Amino acid sequence: MTPAYEFKGSNHRRHDVLQAWTEKRQEKILEPQLPIVDPHHHVWDDQRGRYLIDELSRDIHSGHNVVATVFIEAGAMYRAQGPKAMRPVGEVEFVNGIAAMSASGQYGLARLCDGIVGHADLMLGSQAEPVLEALIKAGNGRFKGIRHGVIWDSGNAARFGRRQATRYQMLDPIFRQGFSLLEPMGLSFDAWLFYPQLDDLKDLLKAFPHTAVILNHVGGLLGIPPHDEDRKSVFKRWRSHIQALASYDNLKIKVGGLGMLYCGWDFHLQALPPTSEQLAEAWRPYVETCIEAFGFDRCIMESNFPVDKETCGYVTLWNALKRITKDCSSDEKNKLYSQNAAQFYRLNLS
Repeated sequence: MTPAYEFKGSNHRRHDVLQAWTEKRQEKILEPQLPIVDPHHHVWDDQRGRYLIDELSRDIHSGHNVVATVFIEAGAMYRAQGPKAMRPVGEVEFVNGIAAMSASGQYGLARLCDGIVGHADLMLGSQAEPVLEALIKAGNGRFKGIRHGVIWDSGNAARFGRRQATRYQMLDPIFRQGFSLLEPMGLSFDAWLFYPQLDDLKDLLKAFPHTAVILNHVGGLLGIPPHDEDRKSVFKRWRSHIQALASYDNLKIKVGGLGMLYCGWDFHLQALPPTSEQLAEAWRPYVETCIEAFGFDRCIMESNFPVDKETCGYVTLWNALKRITKDCSSDEKNKLYSQNAAQFYRLNLS
C-alpha cells in the first residue's frame, strides 16, 4: 500500500483536480447561522492552479455563514522586477485588488480578504523597515501583519516550504532585529513552523512579550517520516509544547491546517473524500487540546484553503470543526469562529 506521504505524482494537486474530487462528497450545512471569519486562506494563479476571486467566492459562499476572510501570504504575484526585498509587496497589491472587488458586493456578502497578512524577509534585520512601510501602504488599510515561515525539518516535511529556513532562524539576532520592528508599527506575526521547533517560539515570545503572535496550523503537526513511528507518541510531544506555549499571553493559536498532507493521514489517497464525521474523529484530540490549553478567548478556527482541499471540501471542513465543538455554548462558538479572529486582525465587522 502506498504510504500517506507518497503522493503518486499528485503532490499539491492542481485546484481543478481537487475541486472535482471534493465535489464527490456533499453534506448538509451544520449550524448554518453561526458567523465565521475565516482567518487563513490563500489566493494564487500559478503551478498550483487557479484560485482567484471566483474560486474563493465559490468556496466561501457554499453554505456556511462566512462574513469575512483574512488572506495569508502564499508567495503569489511577487513583483518580477525591482529590489528583491520589495518584491513581496506585489502580493499585497494583488490581494488588495481582490478585496476591492469583493467590497463592490458583486462577489457575495462575505468581505473577502478584509485583512491581509503579507511577507517581509525578517533576515533583512533593521533594513526590513522600508519593506514593511511599503506593505502597509499597498494594503490600503487592510494590511495587518506578516508571516515569515521558518519551517525546518530533517525529513520529508522540509520540501513543503517555499523558502529554506535554517534550523534555528527564530533565534538569529538578525531575524530578531527584523521582528522587533513589528510591534512599534502595529503589526502582528503569523508563526509558521513545525512542532519540534516550538521551543524556539517560546524563546521568541519571552523576548518580545508585547508583539501579537498567532501560531498557525495547531503548531505544525507532522505525521510523515521521521515523525510517523507512533502517532500517539508524536501527539504527546506536540501536546506538551502546546500546553507550555499557552502560558504566553501574547500568543493565540489557529486551530486548523490538519488537512495538509504532512500531517500524515491518508484521506487524500481515497477514491472518495472523507465525511465530516471521519475528519472530526481524526482531528478531535488536536482541536480539543488547543481549546483546553489556550481557552475560548485565544483559539481561532481556520480553513487553510485551498491547501486543505487536499483532504476535503470547504463545507466538509467547517462541518468537521462544528461537530467537534457542538457542545460549546453560543458565546464560546462565536469566539472560536468569528470574534477572536476579528479582534486579532483588527477587523471592523459592523
